Amino acid sequence: MLHIHFTAEDFTRVRFAPRPSPVPELHAALMMLGAPHEGLLFGRWRGRLLRALPGAAEPLADLAPGGTAPSFLDVLGETREEGLALIRSARPEFVRSELERVYMGRGAVPPWIRDLHAGSGEAWRVLEGAQRAAFEAVLAPVWAQVQDLHRAEFTRHALTVAERGLGAALTALAPGLRDGVWEWPGAPREVRLAGRGLVLLPTFHWRGGPLVQDLPGRPVVLAYPAGGGLPLAPSGAADGEEALAGVLGRTRAELLRVLTEPRTTTELARCLGISNATASAHAAALRAAGLLTTTRTGRSVHHAPTPLGELLKR
Repeated sequence: MLHIHFTAEDFTRVRFAPRPSPVPELHAALMMLGAPHEGLLFGRWRGRLLRALPGAAEPLADLAPGGTAPSFLDVLGETREEGLALIRSARPEFVRSELERVYMGRGAVPPWIRDLHAGSGEAWRVLEGAQRAAFEAVLAPVWAQVQDLHRAEFTRHALTVAERGLGAALTALAPGLRDGVWEWPGAPREVRLAGRGLVLLPTFHWRGGPLVQDLPGRPVVLAYPAGGGLPLAPSGAADGEEALAGVLGRTRAELLRVLTEPRTTTELARCLGISNATASAHAAALRAAGLLTTTRTGRSVHHAPTPLGELLKR
């Protein structure tokens, strides 16, 4: 469990980021890209992006050899240029200590990482070029959507604060706020704000627990998963119907769509023009994936979509 400890002063220094921050959103997307889970929803998204990533972005993988990136990458910035400038302005001793931390006990170190450790200007240009290339491939096609989603998220929290107070806005994100400690489900960790304040930043690519930036002398930043839970698709990509069929298969996608109300296996078979046995087999596969539920009433069974199934239909 993540525990965030507030002082009285910290409650006056909580703010919701008014605009999305390109560098943290990019890093969240890259972590999601490397995550092995969520194959059902994110498999096609990963495949598309892995094909789109140019070779110039490959050095970024060297920065997180064990899945943990150095903390000098933890910056905000309301534009990509501002975020990159903040990374470049990190103190040399901080850069060195963080590279040593992430590579401790990991054997061979890529030459360009050694150069970055030494402060080489060329190595910094490699890092900046990799960040730019990754942004263009991963975020640029969907950045307008990220901005729209962030605006809606910010407005929602602003209204909650205005109508019901800060406590209501915080507990809407995670309900465990008591005695100056805010609890979030996740890995055990204690974060003490100690008067630095807190910035709440939604991310629309990460599906895991909250991501915390906790650096000395800076406000703590908590990036939390927001949005509808589905990977963002660029304009001009396959529409939702075709994308869902590509993930589930056309018959199963259509079966899910016709469940506008609970239906029996016979009704499903009639709607889809398939046999009862085939409809039953497809329903069983969707049930195993957590996309529908089946309830027996007398001699009949009725199938209905789960909340995740409803989400996929949108």
